Amino acid sequence: MADDNNDGMAKGLIVGFIAGSVVGAVMALLYAPKSGKELRRDIKEKTGELVEKGEDYIAKARTKATEIVNEAKKKSDTLISDAKKQAIGLMGDAERILTDARTKQGG
Repeated sequence: MADDNNDGMAKGLIVGFIAGSVVGAVMALLYAPKSGKELRRDIKEKTGELVEKGEDYIAKARTKATEIVNEAKKKSDTLISDAKKQAIGLMGDAERILTDARTKQGG
């Protein structure tokens, strides 16, 4: 559930970043004193640059997310293993206490 929320937020941030970049670039080009042909060429170039940057950003975000997920899995496996060891130790202690109590009652 938390992963779904984080994925949605990450996707929203990426989309917002790309959309904001595109809008900013287009606005800057529209206010520049150029001919229509030059303006269209500049918009096309800027769009290509922004798409490339967006793809790079997404690739880096995916790599980082994968690293974070793998690290979290390792940590959770370690925590589960430690908890199992502690539970086994506690069960052994409880059995010894019960055995001692029974021995004392019987003796």
